[in-house]
Amino acid sequence: MSWSQEEGISFGLLRQYDDVALLKEKQDKNFYERLKWWELGGNSSLSLGGSYRFQTESFVNEQFSADLEESDVWFLNRLMFHTHLRLGNQFEFFAELNSSTITSKDNLAPVDRDELSLNQLFAKYRFNEQWELLVGRQNLRLGSGRLVDVREGPNVRLSFDMASLDFESEKTSVKAFFGVPVQQQPGILDNNFLEFTESIGGIYATQRWAEALNFDVYVLYKREDAKTWNLGTADDRRTSLGVRHFGQWKGLRFNNEFVYQLGDFGEQDITAWTASFNIETSLNWWNQPFNVGIKTEAISGDSDPNDSTLNTFDALYPRGAYFGRVARFGPSNLIDIHPYVDFSPGRFSVELDYVAFWRFSREDGVYNPALVLEYPSLNRERFIGHQIGTITGLELNKHIALELETNLIFPGTFLKESGLNDVLFHTVFTMEFKF
Repeated sequence: MSWSQEEGISFGLLRQYDDVALLKEKQDKNFYERLKWWELGGNSSLSLGGSYRFQTESFVNEQFSADLEESDVWFLNRLMFHTHLRLGNQFEFFAELNSSTITSKDNLAPVDRDELSLNQLFAKYRFNEQWELLVGRQNLRLGSGRLVDVREGPNVRLSFDMASLDFESEKTSVKAFFGVPVQQQPGILDNNFLEFTESIGGIYATQRWAEALNFDVYVLYKREDAKTWNLGTADDRRTSLGVRHFGQWKGLRFNNEFVYQLGDFGEQDITAWTASFNIETSLNWWNQPFNVGIKTEAISGDSDPNDSTLNTFDALYPRGAYFGRVARFGPSNLIDIHPYVDFSPGRFSVELDYVAFWRFSREDGVYNPALVLEYPSLNRERFIGHQIGTITGLELNKHIALELETNLIFPGTFLKESGLNDVLFHTVFTMEFKF
């Protein structure tokens, strides 16, 4: 049996959720299937797996300026290996190693390289069918990932050292948790951990009543020392109150979210918010089904650097590729309109999208996906630019996938008035193998 013909195995974004349960009943397992499910007796098992991802990434005018000397192409490798031990119906232990390397890039970000690290290492105890306790290091994704995500786009994922208590029933799930983000270092097993200068905790609940009536409701508290926004650096303490409405109705799929933030930034009060809307439907053209949709967001920025209130929204721990792998603009002080179309003929998938970006406030700057100030507020212009992107994918089988993403960003008046006039071109090719 070839790997592309295997049944009973499906891979999750987080590999602790791989579905290998059908292998438990299969008698005649091949070598690979025996690696995925080792019977230990007494309803216990051990599973192994991992992935290898290769990427080559290229920029032209990465900072919208042909005058800057920049690396124009680099190569990224990410190898992950995990083991998952289940002891009866109550205990689980999961460990995952990560090795992320990069060559030919001059200015490295923390998310580019981590030669060897523990990406995940946790123990889980299941009290009964509804309640479970997790303690250890874990990748975390809440809801649609707008505020807390795995950070799958960059080379190094985001991990938290955390404890969580989870409740799950047929229509209701609730997670109460506290976590400290792991601070990535580029070397071997040298990451900084349990640095309580930054932490997040809260309660995240999901209620599913009907196909068109599903809600997430949550309260998240984040503290971060020495946070830098456009107006300066201070300790940031903020609470996020959010609600998300998602589902489908009469052929429309929707995913809408509103978040309000309050707290303190040094001596200033925090009042910030975001509203996000995503509506999608399926159509047919020449007997080929495709999806067409639109996303739009308003994300507050600081309205007056001289008053006693900070209005810049903190997206907490969003995905690194919030608007594609080009990753120039992050979700703070932003208005965006993002129509797209995608279709999947056979094993191919194609997505075409366009994004227009504006500053929400002329008094605040533009931030990168890590929410670090990238383009300070140097002028009164609001329009940031246009982005046109494509993603073309090919799934050879459930183990091997190829993807090519391209992006063009045309500077708007805000960037041009800041001396950044040149069109940015970005491309990234990805090959991923999962086992």
